[in-house]
Amino acid sequence: MSISAPFIARPIATWLLAIAVLLGGVMGYRALPVSALPQVDFPTILVTTQLPGANPDTVATLITASLERQFGQIQGLTTMTSTSSEGTSQITLQFSLQRSIDSASQDVQAAINAAAGTLPATLPYPPVYAKVNPADAPILTLALASDAITIDRVSDAADTLLQPKLSQIDGVGRVTVQGNMRPAVRVRVDPARLAAYGLAMEDVRSAVAAANVNGAKGASTGRARLLHLAPTTSWFPPTPIPISSSPSATAHRCACPTSAASSAGWRTTVSAPGTTRRAAAPGTRPCCSTSSASPAPTSCRPWTG
Repeated sequence: MSISAPFIARPIATWLLAIAVLLGGVMGYRALPVSALPQVDFPTILVTTQLPGANPDTVATLITASLERQFGQIQGLTTMTSTSSEGTSQITLQFSLQRSIDSASQDVQAAINAAAGTLPATLPYPPVYAKVNPADAPILTLALASDAITIDRVSDAADTLLQPKLSQIDGVGRVTVQGNMRPAVRVRVDPARLAAYGLAMEDVRSAVAAANVNGAKGASTGRARLLHLAPTTSWFPPTPIPISSSPSATAHRCACPTSAASSAGWRTTVSAPGTTRRAAAPGTRPCCSTSSASPAPTSCRPWTG
């Protein structure tokens, strides 16, 4: 006896059973939930280029436009958005679902190499890309704090130890460190020794400005504009340090001659009405300002002339 024999012997019951299955399928299909925003991960690549000190217009013209011309030729590219800000260019590339993220990254790297000839020669390093969507929320956020070491050492540990280790984990697209404190270098100049080498304070300022970038230190965001806060490079005159005629005056940084007899070894270079500035020989104290009306020094100022 075959399995189809009962259905052949009872055709009416077979039709009724088929109609019932059909109606049940239609009702079940209409009851299926439909997601308005399905969970679909499109292949997305973020390309970041940095040119410290450049304004947004320069970044958009020299960097973003050059890269966009090369990225537009990649096959399977559906959406390309770019953002040019102070010293930074970010281009987001979104590909179709048929493209593999690995093959798309190879095409992106080839496009970056092709655009290398049109990018500025002053780039500190070439553009870098990450297989990550900047619109996605981070999957893990870590906060670092310490009662034993300072915040700058905590920031250095996050940059040099924690970030590289997390980046090596399989499946991690990008690791960023925010709110860190960068080390700073404070330059102190000895005016006497600087003058011995035939240099002025302006030479020091020019050397520091040429080796560093005076970038924005913050930003203020409004409804219609974004204002960047940048420091000034002006030099301000030092505040005079008052010294007294008591023996404790020898503790000050300057040791000015109190009479013409004790001014041996000092050379007068600049004279103004009522005021004389003397520069010490190399390796001695900085210069001081004395008044012609009173030989005793009344103030002590560093001097670079």
